[in-house]
Amino acid sequence: MITNQTIDKLNRMKLYGMLEVIREQINKPGVFSELSFEERLGLIIDAEWMRRENNRMKRRLLEAKLRQEAVLEDIDFHASRNLSRGQIMQLASCQWIREKRNIILEGATGTGKTFIACALGNKAVRENFSVRYFRLPRLFEELRVARIEGSYSKVLGKIAKTDVIILDDWGLVPMSSESRRDLLEILEDRFDLRSTIIATQLPEAQWYTYIGESTIADSILDRVIHNAYRIKLKGESIRKVRHSVDGNIKEICEEEKRK
Repeated sequence: MITNQTIDKLNRMKLYGMLEVIREQINKPGVFSELSFEERLGLIIDAEWMRRENNRMKRRLLEAKLRQEAVLEDIDFHASRNLSRGQIMQLASCQWIREKRNIILEGATGTGKTFIACALGNKAVRENFSVRYFRLPRLFEELRVARIEGSYSKVLGKIAKTDVIILDDWGLVPMSSESRRDLLEILEDRFDLRSTIIATQLPEAQWYTYIGESTIADSILDRVIHNAYRIKLKGESIRKVRHSVDGNIKEICEEEKRK
């Protein structure tokens, strides 16, 4: 019989998963009576393992700071979006991360770039990769502040060690000379070592002009585009379509109430 002293020790060691299964085995002896000692011990250890794995995944999801709670299963593969189910399923394996490759998501506003980027990030987290989402304009501002506060190298180092970073709103605001250098530093640290997802409205053919400073533009593009998977989304804004549908449903409901 397990003693209160043993239970107290398990609590103090924070072995809550083990403790839960031990209590279950005590309270339901008939259910576990036919199991061998090794089988019962295995159940106890498995419970603690799963508890820790789930906690680690929750921490990674919090650290990722994904903009949307998106999963690959919820992606809309309507034909008008020009989105290949086969390509998404291929990316779902996360082999692109193991191969240190990038993903470029291009499309007009509202076509679902951020959702897909976050869904891929979510999947990466669940495959034990570290992920971090950034809006590029805000990242530049964070780096500017870090430079002033003396933590610039530390911030860059943390980004460099992250398995997957998502750079959303690429090309949304003009890029300063300081921003160009920051972006080059980030991508140089990651080249052939880590993976990057870029979500942008700006066609790839216009990136060179957007970045400016030909030498830096060449260096940035060389580190991004040559080993990247490309997803070019088409169609109407999903937000616009959803708003229209919601509006129609509301009108129908109001009409029914008036009858």
